[in-house]
Amino acid sequence: MDVVFGLIPMMLFFGFLVVVVFIWMAKSGQFDDLDGAANSIFMDDEFDEELKKKDAEVNSADASEHPKELKEDKPS
Repeated sequence: MDVVFGLIPMMLFFGFLVVVVFIWMAKSGQFDDLDGAANSIFMDDEFDEELKKKDAEVNSADASEHPKELKEDKPS
C-alpha cells in the first residue's frame, strides 16, 4: 500500500508533464502540416520539374533585363 502513495503523485506529475509538452508542441507548430511529409513522396518529380522551369524563367528574365552586362562579359 505504501507503493501506491508514491505511484499516484508520480503518475499525476507524469500526466501533467505530458499535457505541458503537448501544449508546447502545438504552440511551436509541430502539428501544422501533418499531411505534407506523407504526400511529399508523390510530389517530388513534379516539384523538381516546376523548380527547374522556374529557374529557367528567372535566368532568362535576368538575361533579358541585363543584356548590356552579358555583352560586356563576352569577348569581342
